[in-house]
Amino acid sequence: MSGTALAFEGVAFAYGRTPVLEGIDLAVPAGSITGLLGPNGTGKTTLVRLASAALRPKAGRISVFGDDLASLPTRERARRVAVVPQETHPVFDFSVEEIVRMGRAPHLGLFGIESPSDRRLAGEAMERCEVGHVASRSFRALSGGERQRVMLARALAQQARLLLLDEPTAFLDLKHRLAVYALLALLHRDTGLTVVVVSHDINLAARHCDRLVMLRCGSVFADGTPAEVLRPETIRSVYDVEVEIRSDPSSGRPFVIPLAPVGSGA
Repeated sequence: MSGTALAFEGVAFAYGRTPVLEGIDLAVPAGSITGLLGPNGTGKTTLVRLASAALRPKAGRISVFGDDLASLPTRERARRVAVVPQETHPVFDFSVEEIVRMGRAPHLGLFGIESPSDRRLAGEAMERCEVGHVASRSFRALSGGERQRVMLARALAQQARLLLLDEPTAFLDLKHRLAVYALLALLHRDTGLTVVVVSHDINLAARHCDRLVMLRCGSVFADGTPAEVLRPETIRSVYDVEVEIRSDPSSGRPFVIPLAPVGSGA
């Protein structure tokens, strides 16, 4: 797959009078896994919300697979872009299967009636994400790792071409962090899905992403392969931390070892 899945052209955004993003220019290649990195408050979540049309930019243009995001009808946007948030708290006590079947909503007919094909696709998504065995359970009763797999299953059932994930491992232990990234890699390999993932775990992102985009003060500070982006001077400028960069022996990707805050004398 070639071309650009998601493009930001001169995008700016502010919450009231507080600017968050300034002149963002960014192109996400179709079929890639791109990691968004940067300190808290630098605009990563805002970027995802803009890309899903949950927010509208104050300036600039966002396009999805070549079409202006703002001009796409809601249903068509949902066929192209799926989102997995950090946390999901449904108002009602839905079962896992009900949550996953919601992903089929953009594809339903005028009266919103599910077909056998819709139910089959939802079932296949649950099996792929290994949550089929809890299909009848309450979503609220699941662990954090199980919930994230359910939300991934819903996104998969949605059959969107672009998947946006906002810190999907934020509240998970190490085992479940690894499991989520392994699942993303599998989905990407099997379906050619374009993935954009916000991450605070630099090393997990480096291991699994083709490309990294590092934000600093609301702008793109570095953009490239993990080896191009993860350099000591770049991380020092963005995170204000001294680091050592080594090579991950199993993947050959860069591995970041934090040493001390800049100027600490340690």
